[in-house]
Amino acid sequence: MQRSSNYIFGFVVALVAVIATLLPHVAEAQTSSVNAYSPYSMYGLGEVLTPGSVQMRSMGGVGIALRSPSQINTLNPAAASIAPSKSALFDVNIDATHYRNSQPKYGADGAALDKVRTVYNTANIHNIGLAFPIARNLGAIFNVSPYSSVGYKMMTTDEQQDNWADIGRVQYLYAGEGDITEVKLAIGWAPVRWLSVGVAARYLWGTIDREYITQVSNQVTGSGTFASTRGVDSYVVNNVKFQAGAQFNVIQNEKRVMILGLTYDLGGKLNPREHRFVYTDDSYNSIVPDGFPVDNSIAKLDLRVPHQVGAGIYYVDRKVAWGVDYNYALWGNDNGSYVENPNPENVNVAYANTHTVKLGVEYTPRRGDTRSYFNRISYRVGARVGNYYQTFGGKGINTMALTAGLGLPIRLWGASSINIGFEYGRMSAPGTIEVNSAKVGLITQNYYKLSIGFSLFSHDTSDYWFVRQKFD
Repeated sequence: MQRSSNYIFGFVVALVAVIATLLPHVAEAQTSSVNAYSPYSMYGLGEVLTPGSVQMRSMGGVGIALRSPSQINTLNPAAASIAPSKSALFDVNIDATHYRNSQPKYGADGAALDKVRTVYNTANIHNIGLAFPIARNLGAIFNVSPYSSVGYKMMTTDEQQDNWADIGRVQYLYAGEGDITEVKLAIGWAPVRWLSVGVAARYLWGTIDREYITQVSNQVTGSGTFASTRGVDSYVVNNVKFQAGAQFNVIQNEKRVMILGLTYDLGGKLNPREHRFVYTDDSYNSIVPDGFPVDNSIAKLDLRVPHQVGAGIYYVDRKVAWGVDYNYALWGNDNGSYVENPNPENVNVAYANTHTVKLGVEYTPRRGDTRSYFNRISYRVGARVGNYYQTFGGKGINTMALTAGLGLPIRLWGASSINIGFEYGRMSAPGTIEVNSAKVGLITQNYYKLSIGFSLFSHDTSDYWFVRQKFD
């Protein structure tokens, strides 16, 4: 039986590796393999993604105080101390997201016009993790996951009458794509029964490409020949940051467990390398927007990740688990109000500190029921509210998400499972902003995310909480 279980584990790991290799190419043929598609990702590091496994994100993303031998906790390094003994836990998650963006339009007199809508789909790996023991009460977690993602396309038209009369209609196109990936190695130690501490090294790496194109349509006869001017800014990030965490067992007995958790992320500058290129082949002139790069250069860009503190509580009994997390991220206005790429409408974009509250509940009718498989399924719901880490024209962006999911055990008395999660999220801003004395509506983004995760033990020697094996 043990050998059969190891064969199954090896086969599933190999299958997941093949899917991880092929998925970006399949997704690219449909829409995109980036992890986000949002106009708000045009600035800074892009959209910062919610961390955690499918189990955690199905409960709103809670996990600072989560401490379980059957889950890989990527939020708090102190949880690594409970890595299953004599076995390794492997976890991989895949996400597919459907985005629906809308922006209200206004006329010169301020009257509301029809909304502009876009639809987009993305698919990619969310994270790959491995938890393993080092010694008694000492464990490690290795995890690879996207930290932030950039994906956007937009266009604006030059409204200067002189250009219309002398050249024709000049259009500026803006597009960006890329990801910053986080590779984390966490070490957790439980020096006493009620306390666990941990540290993690976070290696952030990746490339973000931003492209700007100037093109002329409806060219005026006799004005000369104008070709498209194309600029590409490529930002390469390679940097190491650190995280510390602790977990305190407030209650721990045969009936229930309650844990408090704390984390601190050391932020700061990422010091990316910036490569800028401009390609043009026009005969007489080039139309280049303000701030457009005009030569090839290598420079330093002041991109940062925030200093961040988090606190959470997690409670578990034989049927119910629930948790609440709070995160405060100090992005700070001193990061620099303006971002590195040209702003088509000269909107003031500034960094803002963020507050995020997460809560979630899991219900499992009977974990060890030998008769009904449905009683062994874990049912999860959660929610998350907060604010985006940038403001636009002085307006903050509100964020929220509702989540749900299922945990499907693979075998009785074992902790291996297949997890399915669903998330509905929304980014929106109240009111409008004023740009060049005109009323402009901010974009509202709705998204629907489907996630699937495989949580697999190399052999099922580790149990769920509160379940005693008959034989060791």
